[in-house]
Amino acid sequence: MEGVYPLDGILVLNKPKGFTSHDCVFKVRKILKTKKVGHTGTLDPEVTGVLPICIGKATKLVEFLTAEQKTYIGEVTLGFSTTTEDQTGETVEEKEVGEPISKIEIERVLQQLTGEIEQTPPMFSAVKINGKKLYEYAREGKVIDRPSRKITIYDLFLTSDIKHENGTLKFSFEVSCSKGTYVRTLAVQIGELLGYPAHMSQLIRVASGNFKIDQAITLDELEELMTDGNVESKLVPMEKALNSLPKLAISDTVAEKVQNGAVLPIPEDLEWDAEYFSIFHDDSCLAIYMKHPTKPGMMKPKKVFHGQDSDF
Repeated sequence: MEGVYPLDGILVLNKPKGFTSHDCVFKVRKILKTKKVGHTGTLDPEVTGVLPICIGKATKLVEFLTAEQKTYIGEVTLGFSTTTEDQTGETVEEKEVGEPISKIEIERVLQQLTGEIEQTPPMFSAVKINGKKLYEYAREGKVIDRPSRKITIYDLFLTSDIKHENGTLKFSFEVSCSKGTYVRTLAVQIGELLGYPAHMSQLIRVASGNFKIDQAITLDELEELMTDGNVESKLVPMEKALNSLPKLAISDTVAEKVQNGAVLPIPEDLEWDAEYFSIFHDDSCLAIYMKHPTKPGMMKPKKVFHGQDSDF
């Protein structure tokens, strides 16, 4: 019966291969018997790993958790490229890798791709152009111009031996990157710099913000927890989920203003480079604030959790 299990928090799901992120949300809704479920960033069906799922009141945090840094372990295959930039697509270009490529050469390329770089979203992606998703154009056999975007690669390094066989070369890498990064496209870029067509042949997300793969549970494990009545033991509390945001502790007087959604001056001693930060009072998160776009030195609420418009 709907609503029998009122749950609030973040479930760290280990997404199985073959499921879309939406499939996972549908499955979690069914298991937990609740409609208020949302995921925090799309993973392609063939990609496995960490997919934080917000449940109940925690759905208010989706946009903030989606924006956090992600870490993946991927495998790139040099020798041929594909329509989808991963192992599911049709071959587009082939070029035999005749001689092994040294570890030093690969590490040099990975270093070149570390920092702020540009990427062009792949045609098989959910980016919208003129109100239509790119993969819809792609399925019609169309290739259209799409704007490049700047993303940040925080860390990128080799994690395996280099395997050279049958005219291809494979190796694994670990990457920590900003929101909006296409790791499939990164694999293609690695190949381009090494002089070969390439694609991403495997990918697992091992971290999303503060959520790690060793915390993640499978859908089968979730069903068992539900049967045993222990789901809450695996839910991350909403306020703990905000630990990755810079935190500002405030007084009783300021707390009242925050609860009313007031625009406030940014404290002079606040070191703040992030897009958002959380405001805490007595260990309780009242709101998430951001720099005011038109008033220098001021901050405005992005979302108020303990206020007139909230039931957080």
